[in-house]
Parts: sequence; C-alpha cells; structure tokens
Amino acid sequence: MISTVLVANRGEIACRVFRTCRDLGIRTVAVHSDADAGALHARVADAAVRLPGATPAETYLRGDLIVKAALAAGADAVHPGYGFLSENAGFARAVLDAGLVWIGPPPEAIEAMASKTRAKQLMGIEPLKEVTEADLPVLVKAAAGGGGRGMRVVRRLADLDAELAAARAEAASAFGDGEVFTEPYVEGGRHVEVQILADAHGTVWPLGTRDCSLQRRHQKVIEEAPAPGLPEPLTAELYELAVRAARAVDYVGAGTVEFLVAGGRAHFLEMNTRLQVEHPVT
Repeated sequence: MISTVLVANRGEIACRVFRTCRDLGIRTVAVHSDADAGALHARVADAAVRLPGATPAETYLRGDLIVKAALAAGADAVHPGYGFLSENAGFARAVLDAGLVWIGPPPEAIEAMASKTRAKQLMGIEPLKEVTEADLPVLVKAAAGGGGRGMRVVRRLADLDAELAAARAEAASAFGDGEVFTEPYVEGGRHVEVQILADAHGTVWPLGTRDCSLQRRHQKVIEEAPAPGLPEPLTAELYELAVRAARAVDYVGAGTVEFLVAGGRAHFLEMNTRLQVEHPVT
C-alpha cells in the first residue's frame, strides 16, 4: 500500500500526479531547485524538498539527491513524470534498491526499448545490412535519442556513406552514442501512436490511437485522438502490435508505442517507456 509519493519532476506533470494522489488520499512530496522554490508544484504538494542548485543537471537530473529526498521525506514511492530521469534505467534501479516503489516500467524494460535497433529486433524486424538500389529510399536513424537528430533520408546510393558518417557524428554529439541503423523510408506515411497501460500480472490494455503526423523538424505540433480515418482492421493490427511490444519486455505502467502507417500497413517505430507529454489527448 502506497501512502506517500514523491514526484521526481516539476511543472504540469507533477501537479497532475499530485491532484490524482490527493483524490486517492495519498500524501505528496515535491522536489525543487532553488529557481523553482516558489513554483506551483512545490506549493501544492504536502511537502517539498529543496535540491540545491539552479540547473537541471544540478537538481532534477541528480538521481542520488532525489532518492535521498524521498527517504528523508518518508516517501514510499517515486513517480518520475516525463522527461528528466523518466527513461533512465539506472535511476529506476536506484529507487528500487533504496526499498522504494518505482511507479514505472521495470529497469530491464527501459533498457530493452532504449535502443531502436534492439526494440525492432524484439518485434522481429531487422535493419538493412546491405543497402542496394532496390532498397532506396532509405532512412538512416540514430539508435538512441530522438527528435530527428541523427536522422537522414538517403535517395541515392552514392550519398549513403557520407550520410551514415554525418548521422553517426550528430548522434554521438547529441546522445553520447554514435550507433545508427538503416531501414526502408516510408513515403507519405502517417505517424500514429497507441497509448498502452499494463499491470504487473501480464495484462496490457491499448487505450486508443493518436495521430501525430503534423510535425515540424520531426517534432510533433498537433495530436488528435482517436487517429481519424483508420479502418477497423488496421486499428486492430496497431493494438495487437502495441500489446506484443509491451509483453516482449514484461512492461508495467503507462507507455506509448509509435508506428508509421502507409498503404494500409503498420510499421513499428519505437516504444516510449514512460508517460508521454501528450497523454491527456487520449
């Protein structure tokens, strides 16, 4: 039984979790940097713990300080929110090692889905090892991270080596990991994601689709739920694939499985092992 939850985050997501905890009669603990001492999330929680410093690197990204704050405040569970340490398997392990409840997926699930190449292999999808003219166009992608960094569309075989090198350099700079892979480029596809929720007993619920095709520089601008105009068989396929992805890593908690949809087919992209910013759209 959870009696006190510390939210290792700030802003809107911390306030949302606090509101739900209050409805459930659960005590709440906020953490805050010096700059956020007067922020709303620090004021609405039942207790607030200062993290000395002003920058995220000094505060919200210091898993060791957050675990100490949870123990000092008498919390028995930690909710990571989104961003910051929400997809950090090391932080999840530190929370569990401290005897606290981690409100999120198991560290092993986070690690398994952190690499896009590993995630695709779990779904039975292998990257292109030798690209030929028949494979063009292809997409070069970073195995780690996101946001369009380390991503290149290649339409001519002569450009492949240079684009691979550029993608590796950008990925290494942005994510500290220069691994990239190549896959077929889906022209004109829609970006559709499935919100899922899983319990600790193997049950996975697909909670609906979101269309996030309207993007700028690979960043989502507008999302719509449910994704409009999807035939029922395609929606059923998206749900089946999303559930399969969750069960492949014994997932627990809220997550999102992303796909490209084109030509009546669903193409698995990745799984976000956290609550997404856009979850309220669903």
